[in-house]
Amino acid sequence: MNNRIEKFEDLTIWQEGVSLAVEVYRILKICKDYGLRDQIQRSAVSIPSNVAEGFDRQSNNEFLRFLRIAKGSCAELRTQLIIAERVGVVQEDENPMNKTKILSAKIQKMITYREKRR
Repeated sequence: MNNRIEKFEDLTIWQEGVSLAVEVYRILKICKDYGLRDQIQRSAVSIPSNVAEGFDRQSNNEFLRFLRIAKGSCAELRTQLIIAERVGVVQEDENPMNKTKILSAKIQKMITYREKRR
């Protein structure tokens, strides 16, 4: 089995980011608060998008920069999900809050690993 990462699609953090974004879209499919819905969706899409963009820059420093942006988007998404839950747009039982925490921790591990490679 080849564990070598050759493209951004091989990264677990990218795969989980895409899954999270798809879940967010599913949860908000019938949401009529278009401003909040769009902002939440943009944050969710930003996570795997920044992982992909940073990876394809083919520079460790650039990858680190975009990983930090992805981690920030994860925090932004978590904040927006809290707000959405409190105003009743998202129900607690369908809130992917825990996934944002896990993904943020995994992105941080990748940041720490890549910083050691400098």
